[in-house]
Amino acid sequence: MTHRWGNGTANVPRKDVRRRMSQDDRTPEQPADPHALPGAGAEQNAIAQAVTDQAATDENGGRANWREPVLIGLFILCLLPELVLSGADWQLWGDPRWRTVAVQNAGFWAGLLDNWRPNYALQPWTMFLTYGFLHAGAVHFLVNMMTLFSLGAPLADRFGRRGFALIYAMSIIGGAVGFALLSSQVLPMVGASGALFGLAGAHVALHYRDRRTSHDTLMPVARTLAGLVALNLVLWWAMAGQLAWETHLGGFVTGWWAALSLERRAERANAALRR
Repeated sequence: MTHRWGNGTANVPRKDVRRRMSQDDRTPEQPADPHALPGAGAEQNAIAQAVTDQAATDENGGRANWREPVLIGLFILCLLPELVLSGADWQLWGDPRWRTVAVQNAGFWAGLLDNWRPNYALQPWTMFLTYGFLHAGAVHFLVNMMTLFSLGAPLADRFGRRGFALIYAMSIIGGAVGFALLSSQVLPMVGASGALFGLAGAHVALHYRDRRTSHDTLMPVARTLAGLVALNLVLWWAMAGQLAWETHLGGFVTGWWAALSLERRAERANAALRR
């Protein structure tokens, strides 16, 4: 799940933002985990279920291989910061404020595209990727990673490692662009589901393409889209507006476009080989 973070504004101040911070301008306290809200932790499982019928199988008709190196690599990239930050949250090492510092420096802050002061020179650029590898807590991380393997394995089989990595990276960026364009919040945004909704978009796009090519009814595709919209509406309400639906939409549209673009490219390459 991708969501807006907390109630503070960290170290990327603007005049009106500074008024929200304490008088000594200290780092805000870490907020309660929004995934404890009713229904919030079930989002990624619902995403996976919504596109199960569209999941591709390998050429032999077997189940997709979740042990794909590209999936393991993405898992590790998300796991390492979460291990460090969860250990600090649980006071096993470091400082409980580490997660807040991480959000300050790696979360997506839309204000940095306006007139906020970044913590480092490249932050307005790097945040388009880094937010997708940072999570709000262990539960957030675990649910997202289950969804990554569920949705990612069939796509990695279909597009290969490079194609899958391209869809994933573009969906992370597309999710950030969606949040930047559509959200008016001063709160930061973290979580992998910009990319995960991109994977869902890729699945639904392939299903749409296959059914349209075979002249089958598009009602299953319409039902899946309606289900995803309803899911976001319910979770937005359950999370008191803290769900970053803008990121989900941006990731979904980008994943849809990326999957169809790669399919068309592969078709042109195959047609050229047959000549």
